[in-house]
Amino acid sequence: MDRRTFVKATGIAGIAGLAGCSGGPSGGAGNTETETESDNSGDGMEVTTATETTERSPAANIGMVYATGGLGDGSFNDQAQSGAIQAEEDFGIVYNEAQPDEVSQFSNFQQQFAQSTDPDYDLVCCIGFLQADSLAETAGSFPDQDFMIADSVVESPNVVSYTFKEHEGSYLAGLMASLLTTQDFSAGTGSTVSDSTSVGFVGGVESDLIKRFQAGFEAGVAAGSDNIDVSTNYTGSFNDPAAGREAAAAMYNGGADIIFHASGNTGTGVFQAAQEAGRFAIGVDRAQSITRDSYADIILGSMIKRVDTPVYNAIAAKVNGEFTGGESLSLGLAEEGVGLIYGDSLGSKIPADVADEVSTARDNIISGDISVPTSPE
Repeated sequence: MDRRTFVKATGIAGIAGLAGCSGGPSGGAGNTETETESDNSGDGMEVTTATETTERSPAANIGMVYATGGLGDGSFNDQAQSGAIQAEEDFGIVYNEAQPDEVSQFSNFQQQFAQSTDPDYDLVCCIGFLQADSLAETAGSFPDQDFMIADSVVESPNVVSYTFKEHEGSYLAGLMASLLTTQDFSAGTGSTVSDSTSVGFVGGVESDLIKRFQAGFEAGVAAGSDNIDVSTNYTGSFNDPAAGREAAAAMYNGGADIIFHASGNTGTGVFQAAQEAGRFAIGVDRAQSITRDSYADIILGSMIKRVDTPVYNAIAAKVNGEFTGGESLSLGLAEEGVGLIYGDSLGSKIPADVADEVSTARDNIISGDISVPTSPE
């Protein structure tokens, strides 16, 4: 689809809490129009009288259940919301949002949307692989409700599942890190350590999905040089910047030049540690040198994961009467579902030979000449 700049929509439903009512998580309404007529009474005063108020039905009512960590993470959830914002602009849909604090709340929010009669939700979008178990149960209990899930597969006739080839984009991040740590490189407020060739990976919740980031990153590092150490730490959370900062600080103190994180808002702590150490970091999911611009001086680039694309595509299919439950789609480099983009401030500082080698690797992955592993060795 045409990826235009996402804009902040007006009239979007507020962030939902636990509702406990038939309408599901709160907020949102159809658009209204008021027709008026004017009466000039001859005394120079114009009187405007409302004569009719009509309510326009939205093209679709959409429920959004985000991953733990919530909106404002500058990463995964914000990227997913962008797809709903674009769909609202393009199709005139209305969406309501729910932000679970814990995995145990997923089922509750999913069911509230599915049970709602005012409005009746046409599609419920479930963001994040941790929702899969809850959704498998919810989808079975509400066979007439359509769902989509981003980041996992739920085999049900009323669910469309989208996954990503995170390992492919992470390979490019690892290759860039490998090529830079083997040379004296300075940009922004960061620099590599001339006598050290070490990089790091910080993950959130340890799982097969996040291990795909790790596997791709480690493969890319090895492709650049076989003499580079990769340190790994899983913090156990996608919303714990303090843990991210602690994990990254230990790696930087141990000689790591560059750390790649796949940890949601926990990664904010990685960026903090990079600034404090005068080293570099690589963001995830969105262009984090922009979404976390106070750290743009140390963010070399980001492994983007276009979670907005499946959200937008699923809504578009629903609006256009083309939604087909039971499908499972995977998005990689070839489908532009993942990729590596350079930092907004530091991108121009990346040496041309490094950028060229990363570009060549991208082409070779798409062509099949490079096969990227999906699990760490």
